[in-house]
Formats: sequence, structure tokens, C-alpha cells
Amino acid sequence: MSGEMINITIDGGQLDAYLAKPKEPGPWPGIILLGEVYNVNHWVRKVADGYAEQGFIVLAPDLYWRQEAGRYLDYTPEDQKIARALGFSMDLEAFTGDMMGYIKILAEDPECTGKVGTVGFCLGGKLVYLAMARGLADAGVAYYPVQVEQFLEEADGLTGPLMIHFAELDEHVPPASYKPVKAALGPLSNVDIFMYENADHGFNRFGYPPYHQPSADLALERTLSFLNTELA
Repeated sequence: MSGEMINITIDGGQLDAYLAKPKEPGPWPGIILLGEVYNVNHWVRKVADGYAEQGFIVLAPDLYWRQEAGRYLDYTPEDQKIARALGFSMDLEAFTGDMMGYIKILAEDPECTGKVGTVGFCLGGKLVYLAMARGLADAGVAYYPVQVEQFLEEADGLTGPLMIHFAELDEHVPPASYKPVKAALGPLSNVDIFMYENADHGFNRFGYPPYHQPSADLALERTLSFLNTELA
């Protein structure tokens, strides 16, 4: 199964996004897939295809369309520098409006049930948290989200279901970052937080180090169960 790049219009602007659909007849629940700092590259598209195979209609937007449209990056040292610079200079207030646009597109698609969740990795994980704290999506799953501790003042808006996967060996989300997130969000009944032992940042990135299959498999099992329940 493979999806396709399409052009969408939101907030008066146009951008490309990867759209993947199941083979079986719909309607299906929707997922906005928010990539790593490397944007909607080949790996994120495979992830979108995988969720489509599980019965979701998936839209993975170009996260950098406002900065440098069509910049899809690879896992090289050179691209990593570019990716981090783009990721950490995103306009997060503009993202709120963009995310509303992405969700609206899927929710109004006749092949969607109208229920739309969001899944994200690294930078995308942070964006999932912000989307849920700002009441935008029906459910969210964040893999090893970065910098969430900087936005805990928004936790009061977190009323929808959220699942977060952290990695024990993650230097990008060290204990100094993880512990305040766990302390603030862990007691909330609508938030599930999991820590994966012997796993590092990027443990879900199959085909590339530091992929950790036991953690990736368990996280996916939990994620699919969560999404199938919350988006039913």
C-alpha cells in the first residue's frame, strides 16, 4: 500500500501533504501524522502507509511549508543540522491554525468518520501535546516529544485523551525534561505515560538506528489499542 502527495489549502496558503487510505471501504477514523524534525520524508510516509493498513485515513502535512516548503530531509549529519534549525524555529502559534485546518480537511472528508486523532514523533510529539492542550484533536499519541516541559503552563487545557511514549536512554529528553512532564501530566486520568527501558530517542524509526524493535512493537500495540478506543 502506498499513499500520494496532494496539495491542500489552509489559512489562505497552500502546502503539500501525504495522504494514505486503507484499501477497504470507509469511512475510517482520521490521523494527522506529525513527523520528526526531518519532516514528511520517506520514513514518515511509510509510517502513514502503516496506519492506513490498520484502518485509518492519514494526512501527513509538510510541517515547514511556512519556512521552506518541500524540505524533506534525510538522516545525515548535514540534514540533521538543517532539520533542527527548521524544527526549533517553527511558529507554534501559526501551527495551531494550521492544525485546525488539517483536522478540518480530514473530518470533512466523506471517507472519514469525523473523528480525527494525531500521532507525532520528536518535534511532532511536541506538536501533538500542543494540539491536545489546545483542544484541537480527539486523541493524541506523542513519541519521545521534545521540549514539552517548556509548555506545561498549557496543561490545564489538556482534557482529551493523550498517550506519551518516552525512552529511557533519550538524551534529547533527559530526566531534567522528563520528570516535570511526568509530575505534571502523570496524575491526569486522561493521560497515559510509558517509559521504555533500553530504548533511545528514535526507537520507533524502523530501518535506522537507534531502532529498538521490542519497544517499537509494544508502543505500537498500545497506540493502536488507544486510537481504536478513543476514535471509535
